[in-house]
Amino acid sequence: MSTDLMRAALEAAQRGWHVFPLRPNSKHPALHGADRCRQTGDCAHGHLKWEQRASTDPHRIRWCWETSAANIAIATGPSGLVVIDLDMPKPSSKNSEGSSDAPDGATSFATLCERAGHPVPTTYRVRTASGGQHLYFTAPPGIRLANTAGSLAPLVDTRAWGGYVVAAGSTTPAGPYEVLDSSAVAALPAWLLRLLQPAPARPAGPLRLPSVSGSSAALAALEAECAIVAAAPESQRNITLNRSAFKVGRFVAWGDIPRHVVEEAFQAAGEARGLTAAECRATIRSALDSSLRKARPRDAA
Repeated sequence: MSTDLMRAALEAAQRGWHVFPLRPNSKHPALHGADRCRQTGDCAHGHLKWEQRASTDPHRIRWCWETSAANIAIATGPSGLVVIDLDMPKPSSKNSEGSSDAPDGATSFATLCERAGHPVPTTYRVRTASGGQHLYFTAPPGIRLANTAGSLAPLVDTRAWGGYVVAAGSTTPAGPYEVLDSSAVAALPAWLLRLLQPAPARPAGPLRLPSVSGSSAALAALEAECAIVAAAPESQRNITLNRSAFKVGRFVAWGDIPRHVVEEAFQAAGEARGLTAAECRATIRSALDSSLRKARPRDAA
């Protein structure tokens, strides 16, 4: 087992992918944490996290996997990769061993590609232990993308800087990670990059809402909530967008203002605050759908 894993780790490193060990039969890093760091070796000048310690050095890799049947992780950022993680839905609560009726990540991603007018890209692809898929892409030069979770589509996550994926050849109790398509790793398509890249910072200025008919209360609420989104702290951007869109949703439910106007206004406010276009769309859609379901009649509000 350790020989096969070492071979797989060396093959990944030969591709230029930075690897580090995971605990045997696990998806968790096998490296020490900051609380147990002895400030020696790689950490002589300060604790290094797994992303900093991931390596393509064959000598280090052989030394590590000769002594342990560790699973293999690929640090996506240093490896110049963006990996799209197409997950499987969780089993339904009524039948913990059964499958959910919700579409899986591969189906959601195929729908996203179809709506964008593009085929599902052909690239290096790995089947995960749960039955999902990892699609590997080379990251665009000079652009530092972060991880995302569900912002492109349901059960579609991405791993870039700050993330890692379990490499083919690894095994967990749920099953093995296996190569499904050994094609060369394709460049990240430009249309996906546009969805994943944060919007450029816009100069501060007065918020301009679309000119539409609607109640003065609805327009005033929309303007006030968009201003709150635009001023949200960086760590609270998404949750603020969700909360504000939910509040304005009641006016859509009452017929005071068209939904598309609310969506466009919050989309502009969210992107201006640095959220990606995909994150804004997903958050706004979810918040408005929830608000419309829960909205009380006007006379009871």
